[in-house]
Amino acid sequence: MKRILPLLLAAFPSVTALHAEDTPPLVVKQSIALPGVEGRFDHAAADPATHRLFFAALGNNTLEVVDIAAGQRLHTLGGLKTPTGVLFLAEENLLVVACGGDGTCRFYDGTSYAEKGRVTGLDDADNLRFDARAKRIYLGYGEGALGVIDPATMKLTGRIALTRHPEAFQLEHDGPRIFVNMPEAKQIAVVDRAAGKVVATWPVDEFRANFPMALDEAQHRLFIGCRTPARLLAYDTQSGKRVADAPLSGDIDDLFFDATSARLFASCGEGFVDVFHVETPTRLERTHRLPTAAGARTAFFTGKLGFCLAVPHRGAQGAEIRSFGTATRP
Repeated sequence: MKRILPLLLAAFPSVTALHAEDTPPLVVKQSIALPGVEGRFDHAAADPATHRLFFAALGNNTLEVVDIAAGQRLHTLGGLKTPTGVLFLAEENLLVVACGGDGTCRFYDGTSYAEKGRVTGLDDADNLRFDARAKRIYLGYGEGALGVIDPATMKLTGRIALTRHPEAFQLEHDGPRIFVNMPEAKQIAVVDRAAGKVVATWPVDEFRANFPMALDEAQHRLFIGCRTPARLLAYDTQSGKRVADAPLSGDIDDLFFDATSARLFASCGEGFVDVFHVETPTRLERTHRLPTAAGARTAFFTGKLGFCLAVPHRGAQGAEIRSFGTATRP
């Protein structure tokens, strides 16, 4: 079901423009209803070539597939046990879903959605990332580990030990490092994936609950969202030092950096998307707090498909996926 929403300021009746930009950087384009979906969402993935988005409906034990171009729900993948992480591998035409409830990493055909294989024994399976050059999947799981999975054989080929359970993590494209948030350790772990081990840890100091992460590799910046207190942190990836921090809306869950506009999008369960201008390496400038919906904190962003937000069913608000266009910076 496609429901066109008002655009620009009408879509955000109480937009808070905090600095120089008056035009909202995100423009609501449409809402795709997900009737029958209950509970919270976790992670998401995209296939830009087919305009598909894949959202893990963790509380519903399903994976929801929507077509952003057509504005409709395409498929519901059921039979999952607390789905968490999601990947779509275009070259392999594989949809990969991590399930924390039964400790599996499942592989599905990207067209038919038929299951092709699974890896088991991955307790508390969580976030997924893909190293396109090495053709390896990394999966955070257990009390502290990154699993290394070969998508060709759909088998676990290695394990990198961590001291605590990993939440969000990001891979360098032009380097060997993986940056890993470990909230229970109050640290960011730096992993050398070639060596298969942790080579450094960076403290988050007085901040806690460091869950989401975004990477600006070109400018050597790592962005961390913390929930306690609500704060956005920026680290220099060359020195490992924190270089900036800024206020943030509550209950952050996802962070995305758009290099084209030098913007950072932070989706927060308090009911806002916070937008930051991060053109200066040591300065974080929050330009907008865009009202969304309570509990809407799972999002996904690509330059081609724009920004998309999963809204859970709460009261009169039904579950839906909202898609946004991104406005050009003045």
